[in-house]
Amino acid sequence: MKKLIASTILAAGLYAVAGSAQAAECGDVSIAEMNWASAGVAAYVDKIILESGYGCTVTVVTGDTMPTFASMNEKGQPDMAPEFWVNAVRTALDQAIAEGRLIQAAPLLSDGGVEGWWIPKFIADANPDIKTVEDALKRPDLFPAPEDPTKAAVTNCPSGWNCQVSTANLYRALGAKDKGFELVDTGSAAGLDGSIANAFENKKGWLGYYWAPTAILGKYEMVKLSFGVEHDKASWDACTAVPDCADPKVNAYPVSDVYTVVTKGFAEKAGVAMDYVKTRKWDNATVGKVLAWMEDNQGTNEDGAKHFLETYPDMWTTWVAPEVAEKVKAAL
Repeated sequence: MKKLIASTILAAGLYAVAGSAQAAECGDVSIAEMNWASAGVAAYVDKIILESGYGCTVTVVTGDTMPTFASMNEKGQPDMAPEFWVNAVRTALDQAIAEGRLIQAAPLLSDGGVEGWWIPKFIADANPDIKTVEDALKRPDLFPAPEDPTKAAVTNCPSGWNCQVSTANLYRALGAKDKGFELVDTGSAAGLDGSIANAFENKKGWLGYYWAPTAILGKYEMVKLSFGVEHDKASWDACTAVPDCADPKVNAYPVSDVYTVVTKGFAEKAGVAMDYVKTRKWDNATVGKVLAWMEDNQGTNEDGAKHFLETYPDMWTTWVAPEVAEKVKAAL
């Protein structure tokens, strides 16, 4: 009996030492909580998994694309930016990777950041011939303008957003005005969201710009239409994204690369946790559903992270070893 007790104590002691070693290996980790919802949720998913599963001591810090990149590149802090839209700093990031300061880990959004022109799924289902934007523009009767139902509408981004420029240029390139469509500015992000919600509540058609992952696309089923052409980056940069471009051509929106970026210091000090960061990714549809849940329940980013971990174990448990998954589940 004494041998059994001694063996048990020894095993417990070895487990504690192993746990302490793992915590020591991971150490202190700082994670950037970017100022948009999907990135904020990702930061807290990482916080919960790294703390509960790997014994890290995690601090979440406020972040935004450009200042976070500059700080990580120049100062090595924070350690992680879970949702980084790398196209915004592609050249500088490539240089930082080549010079060994930063590491681009897994693509957090498996299908990338998506922009485009969308219609409600109930319109697409009722009109299976509508596959492209050109197809939609042949049916002005399906997409009534909010102020004048005798006219059709393409809904644009609010003033000041980059997508307002591209949408306006594509509207001209497609000859949408001659096809009976007005270009409608909803005035704000809330106005844009409200126009989609109103279309679904009243079962009316809607055609316009939106992006994923977002709460709106998590709540309302929308279909992204093809522009019928491949993305032409040179034409996009020279004209589509330039205000009042003289001769815009039909172009497709780029798919944004969205990766987790970490510092070299984090990769060196947190080897076992780095394995997780190299593996985990989720898709826009799942993120959209989590964001919609947050909106409906007035949840914080941390609430959204816990909801994701409780609701989608089949997804996140594939990112970690079974024993890590059990620790995370026990902590929820």
